[in-house]
Amino acid sequence: MFLYQIKLENILNTETIKIILDKFWILIFDLGLKIIICTLIYIVGRFLIKWLKKILRHILDTRDIDKSVKSFLNNLIHISLNIILILVIVGILGIQTTSFAAILASAGLAIGMAMKDNLSNFAGGVMILLNKPIKIGDYIAVQNTEGTVKSIGILYTTLVTSDNKTIFIPNGPLSSGNILNYSTQTMRKVAITVGVDYGTSMAKIKQILNDIIIENPLIQNTPQPFIGLHKLNDSSIDILISVWANTPDYWTVYYYLNETIYDRFDKENINIPFPQLTVHLPK
Repeated sequence: MFLYQIKLENILNTETIKIILDKFWILIFDLGLKIIICTLIYIVGRFLIKWLKKILRHILDTRDIDKSVKSFLNNLIHISLNIILILVIVGILGIQTTSFAAILASAGLAIGMAMKDNLSNFAGGVMILLNKPIKIGDYIAVQNTEGTVKSIGILYTTLVTSDNKTIFIPNGPLSSGNILNYSTQTMRKVAITVGVDYGTSMAKIKQILNDIIIENPLIQNTPQPFIGLHKLNDSSIDILISVWANTPDYWTVYYYLNETIYDRFDKENINIPFPQLTVHLPK
């Protein structure tokens, strides 16, 4: 009887182990098959994402859409398509998408609290694209820096300075702060002030400055150039020269006026005074 029980237990243990092993191999096979399918879907999905992005880029290029909007949409669609691909793979692996979504929501809340500045930057990027205070190619002054807008991303706007430095500015502060955009108007006023000695003939000064203005074709006749006595300083008479130029010609005209006025005044023996300090020593 005892030997019979031992044999029966051995048979049961053998059968149990066999069942466990069968289930284990079925599980391994099923999991391996899912991993292979997910790998194939990932490869195909990445190919489709690149294909869809290429089609979208072609559609956007054929439309009259601002470059900033194109850049933002490309980034947003890239992220959205990758999230969809991940959700598809997770569903194939057997993870319930509802549970996964709940986990993502909980994680998103925690991440959102930790990354509230980035969420602010994202919202700022959306506001910039909707309100369009700037666009790619504009020369702007913002956050104590100046440069040409190279790109407007989801979180950051990229500027390139005149000395070829790249600056990344968060969209949140950018959208809520003051932006000085030099490129929105077709024309800009170039105004400089130059000082001359007391006693210098104003008629002679105006004649020289008018000749300098007329000689440069980049200076516009409308609005009319202005030359006037700006201020009676302690050691000089300050003359204001105000002219208009097309926005791309602003710096060319600015440097032209400074250099030409200096050279012409020097030839005409018109002195440009500088601040002096006179010290009287007791005898």
